[in-house]
Amino acid sequence: MKILNLYAGIGGNRKLWQNHEITSVEHNEDIAAVYADLYPNDELIVGDAHQYLLRNFDRYDFIWSSPPCQSHSSFRYNIQVKFRGTKPAYADMTLYEEILFLKHHHKGKYIVENVVPYYEPLLESQKRNRHLYWANFDIPELTKYNDNIRGNQIADLELLHGFNLTKYKLPNKRQVLRNCVNPLNGLEILNAAIKN
Repeated sequence: MKILNLYAGIGGNRKLWQNHEITSVEHNEDIAAVYADLYPNDELIVGDAHQYLLRNFDRYDFIWSSPPCQSHSSFRYNIQVKFRGTKPAYADMTLYEEILFLKHHHKGKYIVENVVPYYEPLLESQKRNRHLYWANFDIPELTKYNDNIRGNQIADLELLHGFNLTKYKLPNKRQVLRNCVNPLNGLEILNAAIKN
């Protein structure tokens, strides 16, 4: 199966995927270097995932997209904006652009993952654990894990996701790990896409 993994990070969702042809896109060069080290057989594009999707969507059987979530986050809205006085920001509509684009143009399976937002989602989604998913297949109930990521430190998050980042120099390892979809959930979702 040809898979496109957008906004790949260090590949939490992809960690347990085996025997597939995987192309991943990550814009941050430091994070992409870690991904390349962890998954040397994947094709890695360091660049703009949103534009890559637009130009290449029809080359893949399965597309996973995890657009930036910070502007949608209830944590940012409730804690940072309302409590700490952080300036409000527009919600990044890349999320909804990609959902609509994939729904109407992609002939294979797709999933778009994001946080539960501070507002009522604009498009119907499937909620599993602490994430919302927009997909053209049914997502099963996913394995639950200790996802108290706000309180977890780097060592806790490494253990949770099965990564050891001690040899890598990243400016914010905790945030990189917090952005990971649990690898077991990534595998469960891929298997559901294949089954459907």
